[in-house]
Amino acid sequence: MRGFLTCSMGVTCAAALTLPPALLNVPSAAAAPADRATTTTARPATAAALSGSTQSLPLTPRTRERVLGQAPEQGAYRTDVRHFSLVGVSWDDPGAELHGQVQVRTRAAATGLWSGWQDVDTHNADHGADPDTAEASSGRVHGATAPLWVGDSDGVDVRVRTAAGDDSDRRGLGPGPGVGRDLLPAGLRLELVDPGDEAPSEGPPADRPRTDTEADPAAAVNAGLVSFAATEIPALSREDTERELRELGDAGAPLAKPYIGPRPRIVTRRGWGADESLREKGFVYTGKIKAAFVHHTDSGNGYRCSEAPSVIRSIYRYHVVTMGWRDIGYNFLVDKCGTLYEGRAGGAAKAVRGAHTLGFNNNSMGIAVIGTFASHKPPVAAVTGVAKLTAWKLGLFGANPKGKTYLKSGGGNLYPKGKNVRLNVISGHRDGYATECPGAKLYAKLGSARTSSAHLQGR
Repeated sequence: MRGFLTCSMGVTCAAALTLPPALLNVPSAAAAPADRATTTTARPATAAALSGSTQSLPLTPRTRERVLGQAPEQGAYRTDVRHFSLVGVSWDDPGAELHGQVQVRTRAAATGLWSGWQDVDTHNADHGADPDTAEASSGRVHGATAPLWVGDSDGVDVRVRTAAGDDSDRRGLGPGPGVGRDLLPAGLRLELVDPGDEAPSEGPPADRPRTDTEADPAAAVNAGLVSFAATEIPALSREDTERELRELGDAGAPLAKPYIGPRPRIVTRRGWGADESLREKGFVYTGKIKAAFVHHTDSGNGYRCSEAPSVIRSIYRYHVVTMGWRDIGYNFLVDKCGTLYEGRAGGAAKAVRGAHTLGFNNNSMGIAVIGTFASHKPPVAAVTGVAKLTAWKLGLFGANPKGKTYLKSGGGNLYPKGKNVRLNVISGHRDGYATECPGAKLYAKLGSARTSSAHLQGR
């Protein structure tokens, strides 16, 4: 597929070749991610307020003394916090693993009732930017658990315990540098995320006018697909999708056989309310899209489909403010009702480099199904959404959903750096990294997703 700007690994690009000439010099977004040193990032009370906040609170020891056979424990019990809907635990060293157990219970803001204890997945190092990239070596990256969606809450109780002999060895995960199984990582903090109620204001500051592209360059890079400031990229018929593919090709040259599925409806970043001031400036592109890695967010299944935009805003804030990534890690997300959402900024039709599969972010895209599917079956609508999205996006780059491809490892715990690895074009996260993601139940559905995706492409 031609007509896309090809950038080397780690290079930040301002635009893609498919943009109209007038948009080739789109200004980059505003400030870099918030500094972790700030204890809280509160929502201002002005009309132009940015949506959402993060409260980052240190954990303290819960055991008075170390007793033989008793694991040390840290935690926090707070009933004086602002409202939040997503929780997680972070620590200083992104290379360290938390070998143990994290459990939380929360107080519902509406009823004042406390939930039962819920487990938080501690194995989250398998997501992230590849080693030796600018994103990974920014100095802002931290370790963290998976985020857990808990709904509107105003009280929290968290306990973190070491657990020698957990299942990390079975999964091929050893302790991080300088971290033993009877020790917890340094700098443990409780992260409470409020997604906010609405999209951030796009109004210009009082002292100067602002152009549309300055206000939201992330929307401008979708200009070839949809009008500026649209909240969704509408679905196209198969015929119109093939026509669009030809227009995005080399000078409109006809293609012999455009194996591409109908373009599905995709909610844009503006549609789910992304605060573009959170992420880092500019966009980073990879050469092309040869493979799609399917994930689950591991954030729980207790959300309504109408809440999915709030869940995504929370994960976005968790990835950027808490974990220190340049943007949300996934290129796309799918909710339990099958609705598709644009993830990392840079253009839905472009080869945007994500931070989803450590070691294999180059020449791939990451699709996260919102939920946890280790023991729960994914909804049919969600699997169908994955098939529709891959039929279109892989088709833009000439990839066969039922085929195999080679990707070069950037380094990880399954494959050494530089090794060419043969993978399914639609793979699970666990195919590139020793992890349970995307959960056994979702992983088992990837075969049917490949078949459906290829069928939609006319193969």
